[in-house]
Amino acid sequence: MDKLVLLSHHRPSAADYPPEGQRRFRLIVEYDGTAYCGWQRQINGPSVQQTLEEALSRLTQESVSLVGSSRTDAGVHARGLCAHFDSATRIPAEKLAFALNTMLPGDVRIRESSLAPEGFHARFSACGKVYRYAFCNARHDRAIGRQYAAHIPLPLDVAAMQREADSLLGTHDFAAFAASGSVARSTVRTIYRAQVTHRGDEVTLLVLGDGFLYNMMRIIAGTLAEVGTGKRPEGAIARAIATGDRLALGQTAPARGLTLEAVLYEGDEARAEAFFD
Repeated sequence: MDKLVLLSHHRPSAADYPPEGQRRFRLIVEYDGTAYCGWQRQINGPSVQQTLEEALSRLTQESVSLVGSSRTDAGVHARGLCAHFDSATRIPAEKLAFALNTMLPGDVRIRESSLAPEGFHARFSACGKVYRYAFCNARHDRAIGRQYAAHIPLPLDVAAMQREADSLLGTHDFAAFAASGSVARSTVRTIYRAQVTHRGDEVTLLVLGDGFLYNMMRIIAGTLAEVGTGKRPEGAIARAIATGDRLALGQTAPARGLTLEAVLYEGDEARAEAFFD
């Protein structure tokens, strides 16, 4: 594999520094997205962002606005979403996680809290993300843990799925992989690693990239599943990249199988590679 180098192209501006008298805090958030309409605040249901902001406001006695590194969809999970907020609270940064976790529902947890580096922005300083998509590849779906893997009852050809995933590697225009409604300024993305593994009745796709379009990972997962079952011939991803044709790809896989594993910043190369050991 090529040596991984993660570089942020973000140049901090005045908005990347907390107001006078405040500090910028960084949170690593884990959540089960089953009961939520996604990360971002919505008018049609509870979101993870809203849940956290309400807890932070009660804890700090301030009106807190939380900035997330990603906007996961309804039903999508996260183990390592990063977020930041500015506050005048004097609660020690490392103690915030303990205090917040006593106030949050059981399906949302702060894994780590710290002071953010100078000029840090959870979204714009990010230079990579690792996503995991899981399939339960068994005749019958699971009773326990079914909300974390999409069910595929037909046998999956993991070798064919890996060959197909290899076509993602490199810098490409992924316009065909963006769902309608995407507002991305550019559809060019770089995929550094893509790995399909099989253990027991679970087939897992891990992808590391510098960024992902709206529903891009779920479209990739749906395409690989169709290639794995023989429903779609190999070469679909290469054709879609070359032509920009969404119809060359498979259906969008269910949200429940997708987890944001990590958001990466400069210097996180070893942490990123550890997912692919």
